[in-house]
This record gives sequence, structure tokens and C-alpha cells, in this order.
Amino acid sequence: MAASGDEQSVSAYIQHHLTNASVGEGFWTFHIDTLAWSVVLGLVFLVSFRSAAKKATTGVPGKWQACVELVVEFVDNTVKGTYQGKSPVIAPLALTIFVWVLLMNLMDLIPVDLIPYIAQNIGIMMGVDPHDVYIKSVPTTDTSMTFALSLGVFALMIFYSIKIKGVGGFLKELYAHPFNTPWLYWFNFILEVVALIAKPLSLALRLFGNLYAGELIFILIAGTIGLWQLPIHFLWAAFHLLVIPLQAFIFMMLTIVYLSMASEKH
Repeated sequence: MAASGDEQSVSAYIQHHLTNASVGEGFWTFHIDTLAWSVVLGLVFLVSFRSAAKKATTGVPGKWQACVELVVEFVDNTVKGTYQGKSPVIAPLALTIFVWVLLMNLMDLIPVDLIPYIAQNIGIMMGVDPHDVYIKSVPTTDTSMTFALSLGVFALMIFYSIKIKGVGGFLKELYAHPFNTPWLYWFNFILEVVALIAKPLSLALRLFGNLYAGELIFILIAGTIGLWQLPIHFLWAAFHLLVIPLQAFIFMMLTIVYLSMASEKH
């Protein structure tokens, strides 16, 4: 059994790794590490895919072009088989969501002490106490990021519902379904509003929960084993490789399904 001092040090270590670098107070608190890493990874996606598109050839493709073509074809086939409406935006949106979320999830495979160590040394050079330097490099372990993504999807759901069905049709779905009886309109409205709100809520919490749990195990491994963490880290990372793309695919798939439901005419 670990001594009390060891338990406190491990607890402090875990707490430090789970704390975001923040500015502001209350509702207007901004997690600058989440914002920075999400923007950087978004730019990596845009630049790398644009580079592959510009260098694309009709002959034998290079390895990167072949990889990009496989991802694009996979997402395109998924959209064609799932989305029942007609919109030129859905396939690019699905591709962006899948690759962006995948890149953010992949940050989970980097040893948990590496990026904080670099950040702390930069802080020392700038005269900052290393204990005051916080950085979380996995944006999808932050509810601010996952909820922001899900709220974007929610806004698109409302937009497509109103665009295709009109305001009246959208409202009628809320109060006249599933029981098209006037005296049950109030009951329908409660059910449909709860179901509508549950969609972005489940999107955000599912992605956050899976990535946060995986990151927490990495931190526990590092905090309790120290320098000997790498062998066990790589063993857990090998298993986690199943979770990372799966969660990106689920988020993309549910986005397509929700937008397809929003685009249906009843």
C-alpha cells in the first residue's frame, strides 16, 4: 500500500494533468490549450489534405495521396448510404468532423509528460514557476470542445429542419408526433424536445467520456510508475488505438444520421 505522502503526490500529479490552461473567470473562462491544439490540428488537416489534392495524379498515387483517397472514399460512401436528403455540404462536413476529431483523439497517444515537460521548460525560460504551467494536449478530453462540436451539429439540425420543412413543419414535428391527437400535443412536445436536446448532449458526452477515461488511465500509469511508464503506456496505447478512430467514426456517423433525420419530409 502506498504511503500517505505518495498518495498525495500522485493525487496532485493527476490533478495537475487534468487542469486546463485558462484565462478569464466564470462563464467567460477560455481554455487556451484546448483552443490552441484544436486550431493547430484543424490547420494540419486542411494543409495536409489540400497538399494531397494539389499533388494528385491520375497515375500511380503516392502513399499520402492513396491514404487521403481512401479516407475520402470511405466518408463519401458512408454519407451516400446514410444521408437520405440532397446537400453538397454533408460529405465535406462529415469528412471534416471525422478527420478533425480523429487528429484530436490521436493526441491521446503522446506520452502524458512529454508536452507538459516542454511547456514547463518554456515557462522556466520566461520566468514562470513550472507548477503554474498547465496544458492539456487532448482537446476531446475537455467538455468545452466536445460540447462546442455537438452544438454546431445541433445548429445544423435546426437549420436543415426549418429549411426543408419550414417553421410550421418543424414545430408540427414537435407537437404532433408521435400522437397526432390535439389532447396529446402537450405530451408530444415534451417527448420531442427532450429527444431533440438529448442528441447533442449524447454526442458531446460520449466523445468526452471515452477519451477522458483513456487519458486518465495514461495519467495513472505515469503517476504511479514514473520513468517505467513507457512499456505499459504502449500496451494501453495499442488497445486505445481501437477507441480513437471508433469514437471519431461514431461522432461522424451520428452527425450524418441526425442531419438525415432533420432533412426528411414527413
